[in-house]
Amino acid sequence: MEIAGRTIPGFLFSKHERMNSTQPRFEKEIEFQESSIARELFGPQEKNIDLLRDKLGVVIHVRGNKLNLQAEVEGPLNTACNCLIQLYDMLRSGQTFFQKDMDDALRILQQDPGADLQKMLSDTVFAVSPKKTIAPKSINQRKYLQEIKEKELVFGIGPAGTGKTYLAVAMAVSFLLQGRVRKLILTRPALEAGEKLGFLPGDILEKVDPYLRPLYDALYEMLDFKKVQEMIQTGVIEIAPLAFMRGRTLNRAFIILDEAQNTTPEQMKMFLTRMGQGSQALITGDKTQIDLPGNVRSGLLQAEEVLSGIDDVGFVYFQHPDVVRHDLVVKIVQAYEEYASR
Repeated sequence: MEIAGRTIPGFLFSKHERMNSTQPRFEKEIEFQESSIARELFGPQEKNIDLLRDKLGVVIHVRGNKLNLQAEVEGPLNTACNCLIQLYDMLRSGQTFFQKDMDDALRILQQDPGADLQKMLSDTVFAVSPKKTIAPKSINQRKYLQEIKEKELVFGIGPAGTGKTYLAVAMAVSFLLQGRVRKLILTRPALEAGEKLGFLPGDILEKVDPYLRPLYDALYEMLDFKKVQEMIQTGVIEIAPLAFMRGRTLNRAFIILDEAQNTTPEQMKMFLTRMGQGSQALITGDKTQIDLPGNVRSGLLQAEEVLSGIDDVGFVYFQHPDVVRHDLVVKIVQAYEEYASR
């Protein structure tokens, strides 16, 4: 049998379709040849098999090295077999994987049934800091990181939880530590969200700090707290509201504009024209969470129309299968998408 263009050895495979008294069911059987590898594949107390059952709704019976898989529709059944066969092949080749890799594998195969899991799960890590190594967990995340490596201006557009901001900060830290840029600038528009900034305590930076907190959180995931504070004090890392970017030319900097759906067209144009020599700009946003007044158009939507025809500008669109937070977040995002479509 061929999976992703490769012959998968070491197992016996059979398939048949049958009818029961109520509705058609699809059934497949896999027999793995090496018991020790099969046990590792199934996981302790067969937790990996339980994960497949829960995620795909497939009935799986384990009998020694044999698996009997049944489902009401063929798609999830094929995904389960594809995943098991490829992971078994990985284990036979000496590569290891963890239970979280099973989640990633399913997410990848649901997006692209022809994906090569061995390549995806063991591919070169794209962003590295002393504290963290980052690798893509979905097809679109992989494309996102690749676009950042190849283009100087990239838009990451999609729902919450897809890793847009997290991966952007990871790549920015990587560029900074490698010496590819000299400065890291993180910014976002400071919408008042029902509160007037003038009534909040402190100076202007303290007033907008809550709006910038997600960027700090991502930074602290990549670098030690003390290192981040040191870089902020020396100006190597700058975290500021978008209004602070006006009138500047930013050379040799990695600039991230987060929550770009809440920029006005004027603000977006202002930001885009800040890029100087050797700079990299990354813009993230979610078109379903625009908080601007009803008569104000989003700068992100306009930029998408204006710049989509320029080859040197990258656009990566995330969908609900790319969500890497809690499983419930995927269901919430999908429910809102279905509601909006109605």
